[in-house]
Amino acid sequence: MARRFEELDWRPTPLGEISLRRRLDPASGGEVYEVKLDDDFLMSSLWTAGEVALARLGLDAAAGDRLDVAVGGLGLGYTAHAALRDRRVRSLTVVEALGEVIEWHRAGMVPLGAGLVADPRCSLVQGDFFEMAAEPSALAAASGLGPKGLLHAVLVDIDHSPRHVLATGHASFYGPDPLRRLAAQLHPGGVFALWSTSPPDDGFQAVLDEVFAESSAHVVEFPNPFQERTETNTVYVASTAPPGR
Repeated sequence: MARRFEELDWRPTPLGEISLRRRLDPASGGEVYEVKLDDDFLMSSLWTAGEVALARLGLDAAAGDRLDVAVGGLGLGYTAHAALRDRRVRSLTVVEALGEVIEWHRAGMVPLGAGLVADPRCSLVQGDFFEMAAEPSALAAASGLGPKGLLHAVLVDIDHSPRHVLATGHASFYGPDPLRRLAAQLHPGGVFALWSTSPPDDGFQAVLDEVFAESSAHVVEFPNPFQERTETNTVYVASTAPPGR
């Protein structure tokens, strides 16, 4: 019989104490995987609709048949897994700050890990996404596209929201100048998409409208059977000007 609760890994990291847990869901009897950073729940395999929608909505807005995509934040791998289901994706580079999280996937300790590692289109790279976003062509270089390469889409799921960040150094990323530096790493018509646990933020939407040619906020609904209510996440999707504009 499987244990009702098991801590699969615990490590001190520069961001705090991170742990990977597995438990049995009393309602379904199925296994649930959870990631905690100190006392903060980062992700649960029970709640993945927002992560999946981030990939779907972001790539739906991307034009082209051979897409080079970067993902900021690995977590339990649901955004990366959903992105790889799009057959247009030629390469997918996931930038994760914590090597421990990458190790979980490479060791098959999380359900989607083996599939991500086995897919030849997918690379897991340890690094600071925010530093790469600020450095010209750094994301493209990490993706193997060369010093002048560009990406078709960047999908980000790291902080809880633009106003609720995991580390104080992340906060500046959500301003106009850092987002312009990220946009410069995209093809014309390229897409930046961001997951947030909070409702649409008019202030952040205004920043996206200032930087990108088009932007929108999508509310993603999913059921919470424990509290018998509907929960929501937000996915922001912003595009650079298409060719010729």
